[in-house]
Amino acid sequence: MTSSSDSVNVFVQSDSYLTLHYRITIISGPGKGSVFADTFSGNPATLQLGMGQWSPSLEQVLVGRAEGAEFSTEISAAQAYGDRNPELIQWVGRKLLDQHSEPGMQYEPGDIVTFTSPEGLKYSGVCKESRDDAALFDFNHPLAGADLRLDVALLGVM
Repeated sequence: MTSSSDSVNVFVQSDSYLTLHYRITIISGPGKGSVFADTFSGNPATLQLGMGQWSPSLEQVLVGRAEGAEFSTEISAAQAYGDRNPELIQWVGRKLLDQHSEPGMQYEPGDIVTFTSPEGLKYSGVCKESRDDAALFDFNHPLAGADLRLDVALLGVM
């Protein structure tokens, strides 16, 4: 009986299931220099490509990489989560707010509320301002408008 110590390289495909450590650092805009997410100091994350957990362009930098690879890359705002869209900052009336929470609930800046569209899609917004009759919500992705640095350690690829 013979054994082989040759290892088979496994590469990330567009539908791969990954175990990885990653760090997303904001490198432009109001949050410049802050870390948005970091798994390096804790448990690794899992990620199923093609399922919308990350933007397609963030996933694309993983495709073709070998299991065990460690790398960093910078991604422009336009490629990552797009530019901020002022049309996605909207006042939401009290009637609609009451449909998605306890009637009369008051929102504070920073609160996140999830709304369901008539088609059944879910949208989350961050409260920016609140009045008795309405609240102003920002429906942009939290990373919209920011250039990002992505640090990755690919631990497993399936």
